[in-house]
Amino acid sequence: MVWEDLKPSQIATTAAFDNAVRTVLALGGSTNAVVHLIALARRASVDLTLERFDALARVTPVLANVRPSGAFLMEDFYYAGGLRALLAELSGLLDTGTRTVSGKTLGEDLAGAKSHDADVIRPRTNPLMEKDGLAVLFGSLAPGGAVIKPAAMEPALRQHTGRAVVFTSYDDLNARLDDPALDIDEDCVIVLQGAGPQGAPGMPEWGQLPLPKKLLQKGVRDMVRISDARMSGTSYGACVLHVTPESHVGGPLALVRSGDRISLDVPGRRLDLLVDAIELERRRAEWKAPPPKFTRGFGTLYLKHVTQADQGCDFDFLEAGAPIPDPEIH
Repeated sequence: MVWEDLKPSQIATTAAFDNAVRTVLALGGSTNAVVHLIALARRASVDLTLERFDALARVTPVLANVRPSGAFLMEDFYYAGGLRALLAELSGLLDTGTRTVSGKTLGEDLAGAKSHDADVIRPRTNPLMEKDGLAVLFGSLAPGGAVIKPAAMEPALRQHTGRAVVFTSYDDLNARLDDPALDIDEDCVIVLQGAGPQGAPGMPEWGQLPLPKKLLQKGVRDMVRISDARMSGTSYGACVLHVTPESHVGGPLALVRSGDRISLDVPGRRLDLLVDAIELERRRAEWKAPPPKFTRGFGTLYLKHVTQADQGCDFDFLEAGAPIPDPEIH
């Protein structure tokens, strides 16, 4: 790359980002990839959006039979041929003419690659799932979008309406979730506020919200859980993540109260708060912006310039193009 003066901008093209998104989807990869790839794309002047993620998810099969979506471990994936084998199986959906850091095209780099175990790395004719390695949700609770991994949740929960049980912070969740007196059952929807880029701050991996001990003792293994946080790619469950705008800046998630009804419709790509518009306006008028998490130093710089999840949770001044005006700090 040095001798050829080959720059990252010549590799990180629109086609290359589409290839990367399809690879994440075929792998059943982490929802974190949505944030990271969008951040990278915005630095590279590539218009990668949540809508593009979802459009590719609807036509890309899940080929890696690895946890949490499948049965095997990443070690098994490695011995079955690893990433090159997965890309070779997926090659009909990739732009193999894109250039890589090797100086060759993706197609040239994949020459001779194949899966050594058709159960671990599936052929396109026998996918683990035909589509939807990830899904992007929009609706009254997530006007800027939210993400979920359908393959890692109980199928019965992909369309679900339930009563919200709201926790205003991670400390509040830890303090009350296992209280035997908590009014909650397996049909409820657990909601965590204040876990986003500004609210936490830093959008930590709190999104795999634990289940109440009393429900675990009944044998419940999955519930719908919603937050503006992230979670690890190895996590399991019906966890709606990256709800945007986050609650800390006054997104609709901040207006949810325990007892509200919430509707999740993964096939329909919807996440809705079933509360009367007049009531929501009343709550919005009463909502008060939390004080800033920091008042000086790097923390203040972070709060002034970090973007929301749908824009990559990156510093706005690192994006390509003109500077973005300073947002209001909450």
